[in-house]
Amino acid sequence: MCGIVGYKGNQNSIPVLLNGLKSLEYRGYDSAGLAYINGGKIIIKKAIGRVKNLENLVTSDDFGNIGIAHTRWATHGKPCKENSHPHMDNSETFAVVHNGIIENYNELRQFLGSKGYTFLSQTDTEVIPNLIHYYYHNGNHINEDKFLSAVKAAVDDLKGSYAIEVISPLFPDRVIAIRKDSPLVIGKGHGENYIASDIPAILSYTKDFYFLNDFDIAYLSKNDVKFYNTDLQEIKKETKSIEWDSHGAEKGGYEHFMLKEIYEQPKAIRETIGTRLNSSKVSFDELMFTKEYLSGINKIYIVACGTAMHAGIVSKNLFEKLCKIPTEVDIASEFRYRDPLVDDKTLTIYISQSGETADTIAALKLAKEKGAKTIAVTNVIGSSITREADYSIYTHAGPEIAVASTKAYTSQVTILTLIAIYCAEVLEKADKSKIETLKQDLLKLPTKVDEVLKNASAVKKIAHKIYKEKDMFFLGRGVDYAVSLEGSLKLKEISYIHSEGYASGELKHGPIALIDTGVTVVATMTDKALLEKSISNVQEVITRGAKIIVITNQDVENKGFETVIKIPEICTEISPILSIIPLQLLAYYISKEKGLDVDKPRNLAKSVTVE
Repeated sequence: MCGIVGYKGNQNSIPVLLNGLKSLEYRGYDSAGLAYINGGKIIIKKAIGRVKNLENLVTSDDFGNIGIAHTRWATHGKPCKENSHPHMDNSETFAVVHNGIIENYNELRQFLGSKGYTFLSQTDTEVIPNLIHYYYHNGNHINEDKFLSAVKAAVDDLKGSYAIEVISPLFPDRVIAIRKDSPLVIGKGHGENYIASDIPAILSYTKDFYFLNDFDIAYLSKNDVKFYNTDLQEIKKETKSIEWDSHGAEKGGYEHFMLKEIYEQPKAIRETIGTRLNSSKVSFDELMFTKEYLSGINKIYIVACGTAMHAGIVSKNLFEKLCKIPTEVDIASEFRYRDPLVDDKTLTIYISQSGETADTIAALKLAKEKGAKTIAVTNVIGSSITREADYSIYTHAGPEIAVASTKAYTSQVTILTLIAIYCAEVLEKADKSKIETLKQDLLKLPTKVDEVLKNASAVKKIAHKIYKEKDMFFLGRGVDYAVSLEGSLKLKEISYIHSEGYASGELKHGPIALIDTGVTVVATMTDKALLEKSISNVQEVITRGAKIIVITNQDVENKGFETVIKIPEICTEISPILSIIPLQLLAYYISKEKGLDVDKPRNLAKSVTVE
């Protein structure tokens, strides 16, 4: 989950590397480091903690027109200077930064140890530069360029996932980059070229990008980028232009990225809907499903992790109700290891904001091997998942920088709703009046989200009252159950308050034992058909002394609730898009009240690119 940046050009690489690391800090902030070449040798600077600590080490004397950099989310080895990247071989000839996990690093350390190599860190990464050194001097070079050949030989020995950058004073005008199961993009400039884990890191310098597939090798100079396959045969790649505004990856006057992204939700939803929804039918240029194909589908799987999985739980109801196809939602890390019952009559949908979530990509590959059609729902053009899926659908939410996902979630629910309507219209099964109501309410969504956001000050006052809580509970029935899970997760992620989300009907099956005097319970109640049952469940916890915060679009006044936050009415099926927003704000304001780092919560990273 680490972030890496690279540069080769005419200007000083240091500011480019530092700016890139700041943009990638959401991927990890245990330590940061950079390496550049000057005077025929590699200069390395490292710092524990945030990128700003690294920036403080840089002086006006630091100059190199080639460099690589890294911000770390620790996996092997505790956060300390020795374990920070970049790492060098024993002779200080090769410097490497790496995102991923080398699964066989112990075996490789033993091999290299037998050849006289020693190690300064506990990391898995340190084997890589030493392997490159070994093969540079001892390998059977399959290419006249010994640098390229040695890097290729080294990665052939690696098992696991990796995105790697390598520089050497022996080749001061070259950077080599290679990936497997970890994201890496190449930015094409004029007289300079860039490397990064994610697009936003270098978006201020270029809008033209190459996207690497697994095992692709990129060989960068200031004027050129060459690409090679596993046989070191040169391959051609075309650039893709990215339309994101670089300002979208900046705070734009907001105190935190998370708050900015919460307030960007009307725009994100509007962009996600785009031209896909019109007066006649929902259209997807990306999908070419026929009635015959969809009629043969006997099961839909929606697979994801974390917040994206909660978006899937919301949409399960829609697919079953509109398409009349049994639909299951599964955690990607479980799905991929339990031999799921998937075949050519299964449609599978994979949700990942970044498009780089390791477990989700692995789950997709498994289903594809079993014959299932695969749809990737993601926010990032050119991401790894889009190159694996049969069909790729983009949410167009724009860059999401805060670790805790907000606008990506509501955009995911929006696009899944559109996909469900599209499939229902192709099948000609659903109630036409129901579909028409859904369409009209989707078009109203951005305006209604704006209405919810106008009530942010009320949520802020609630946060001030309860931010010292140690435990909180979230309840909901039907689609509101998914909201309870997501609301609880948001609170955990950025406030470090223990919280749990439960289906309200499950209270009496154990969780009610946890309710005590003064405990705060947040109940979401938007489904009119389930309202009375939901109120009864909440009365059970009031009786036991709980304080109740209600999120609802129904009339529930004078029911003994401490606080009621009203949201606009909308179709029950898409009400989670509105009801989650007060809970996003609640988590945000509680975290702020506690003085925590809202955008970069401890132990978390934005993209989980390792298992």
